[in-house]
Amino acid sequence: MNRALIVWLAGLALSVGIILHTPFTTDMSAFLPRSPEPTQQILVDQLRDGVASRLILVDFEGAPTATLAAISKAVAATLRRAPDFSLIDNGEGGIGRPDQDYIWRNRYVLSDDVTPERFTAAGLHQALQQDLQLLSSGMAPLLKGSIGHDPTGETLALVRRMAGEAQRQIREGVWTARDGTRALLLAQTRAPGFDIDAQEQALGAIQHAFAAAQRSVDGGAAVRLVATGPGVFGVKTRAQMKHDVSLYSTLATLTIVGLLLAVYRSPRMLLLTLVPVVSGALAGVAAVGAWFGFVHGVTVGFGVTLIGEAVDYAIYLFAQTDPAEGPSGTLRRIWPTLRLGVLVSICGFAAMLFSSFVGFVQLGVFTIVGLAVALAVTRFVLPSLASRRYTGLREAAFAPALLRLVGRAPKLRLPLAALALVALGLVALRSNGLWQDELSSMSPVSAADQAIDRDLRRDVGAPDVRYMVVAEADDQESLLEACERAAAGLKRLIPAGVLSGYDSPDRYLPSAATQVRRKAAVPDRATLSANLAAALDGVPFRPETFTPFLEDAAAAREAPPLTRAALDGTLLSLKLDALLIDHAGHWVGVMPLRDVSDPGRIAAALEGVPGAKLLDLKAESDRLLHRYRQEALLLGMFGCGVIAALLLVSFRAVGPALAVLAPLGISVVLTLALLTLGGHRLSIFNLFGLLLVVAVGSNYCLFFQRGHLTGAAGRRTVASLLLANICTVVGFGALSLSRIPVLTGIGGTVAIGTALSLVAAAILTRPAAS
Repeated sequence: MNRALIVWLAGLALSVGIILHTPFTTDMSAFLPRSPEPTQQILVDQLRDGVASRLILVDFEGAPTATLAAISKAVAATLRRAPDFSLIDNGEGGIGRPDQDYIWRNRYVLSDDVTPERFTAAGLHQALQQDLQLLSSGMAPLLKGSIGHDPTGETLALVRRMAGEAQRQIREGVWTARDGTRALLLAQTRAPGFDIDAQEQALGAIQHAFAAAQRSVDGGAAVRLVATGPGVFGVKTRAQMKHDVSLYSTLATLTIVGLLLAVYRSPRMLLLTLVPVVSGALAGVAAVGAWFGFVHGVTVGFGVTLIGEAVDYAIYLFAQTDPAEGPSGTLRRIWPTLRLGVLVSICGFAAMLFSSFVGFVQLGVFTIVGLAVALAVTRFVLPSLASRRYTGLREAAFAPALLRLVGRAPKLRLPLAALALVALGLVALRSNGLWQDELSSMSPVSAADQAIDRDLRRDVGAPDVRYMVVAEADDQESLLEACERAAAGLKRLIPAGVLSGYDSPDRYLPSAATQVRRKAAVPDRATLSANLAAALDGVPFRPETFTPFLEDAAAAREAPPLTRAALDGTLLSLKLDALLIDHAGHWVGVMPLRDVSDPGRIAAALEGVPGAKLLDLKAESDRLLHRYRQEALLLGMFGCGVIAALLLVSFRAVGPALAVLAPLGISVVLTLALLTLGGHRLSIFNLFGLLLVVAVGSNYCLFFQRGHLTGAAGRRTVASLLLANICTVVGFGALSLSRIPVLTGIGGTVAIGTALSLVAAAILTRPAAS
């Protein structure tokens, strides 16, 4: 065994060892800037782990209301015992005993209705009158056990507020849509929204609970379940991506394998063609893992696609093998061209190493290492693995005609130049609408699923997925005070219909100053007793009924300050932790909003609250997308400049360098024009595709420029280029059939661009006779 094989096998073993100890993640913070702005950090935190990202909205439909209610109750009872959820709310009163106890013990510091006026004789008399009305209603069972302790109704109001302020329609004891045709259930997962495995497990728990309920409830078989929410979308998208990648990759692989088998007539040579690709992919993943300590799933997805260029190297070797030279001799002949082609690709991708986005840097490292290793394996390993008796492929019957066609292609230079100018003009005319400016336009979620999500959110009163108020401070206490001031402004806007409600961390843990103020609003026992005696005049309550009230009020005045530790063991603590975030000493408070109709008035109401502002998640995500694109464009132009400099140094003349650059530039322009004419708006995925077009197309240009396009060698060269191009077009063309934007964007762009680059390279090269 020669030294190259030993090094290769050792490298494979090392790569596999590193990969086995490298964590893979789908956390999108890897695609944040290295030094993110505070707003960008908040944006990603909310997308990853915000309240809205944890919600699963469930709708039961297709049966009478009584049946739907029975299903809802059975499912809710099962899910409340499941470890996957922090909250299950179907309108039955979803706050559990620990949470009720927390609210009960601390009602006088939690309620924003606690003011000095609340405990005057007039205030208490009004509260007692309301109690009488409630006792004559369906609320009597709830009040009889608590009215002696809480005649002002603080606990009942707090439970309602913390369970959600949406105006609910309750039928048969459960939450229903306005028209009564659907029963509604809201589930909040313990796991963050970006943890797709956990979200899939939670969704499975819902489906199992529903199936059990269908079996136990009469008429349950007719009920249908509809679930929506970020976690549901994530699970569906991943499943769709797995399906599409598996289906179309298999389709492309079978087609390419069939083509290569037909050409090679040897399974062994087919397997050898894949050796550089597999080696490069393993080395790329290992390099990223060793450098960063983790590998992002997007990096692997993009990187494996980008390393598709490596399959061409073995094709060039085996398809151009001269019987008189053998694989080793042929490789020595084409090595300078292969080496320069890979250097061109590496220069293009090296620009990504300067990105401020960690994810882009990972993509650059993966691709550069992968291509370099694939080339090294082609150069030093494949000749040893290939049989010395291998004398090349039998000349294709079409090769002579193809070579003659290539020889005549330069006559089309002027028409091609004219077409390129027209395409450039078209792209320039449509430049204002050329790019996708909204992140939502690249969403893999169907319009039908988005409509269902909007309808359910409206019925459930779930937090707005676009707007929220964010407050920032240097410590927890200052943050809670800022949230309280912001909440006061929001509360005044609710009667005007600007929003229907909000949530805030101070609702579960008021600031120390507010706690002191509310305790001070509760009179001492003597004063409160006198006020109560006066308030009882004219109402049919006995004074001794409210002795517990006097005792509880006195205890509340002397109770120690409420801290975060008091919520331990409650589900409310999970709510608080989602709204109150400590970023290494910098505190952020999140206030989700519901049914926002006028964001301008909300922003104006917050102007007087230092540290608080209205955050438009859509605008911020679109701004981040714009920054991605601008940086990618700049890096791409920088990479093109480096490629041009490399070619000038290599050829030591402007003419040959332009002969390589011109076909690449024209193929990129024509690809952009075709995508635009097809009604596509370009995304960052198309940019990656164009970068790959330049990388793959440069090999075609270099072989046309530096190869001998005459005789048997010329026929083998053009046949190998056509074979490599067909494999590329088939592989990426299959991906373009997917409904996933990332696969469609890259697949379609590369399939079109590489086909055009081969044609442009043939037209712009010198005639074969030269």
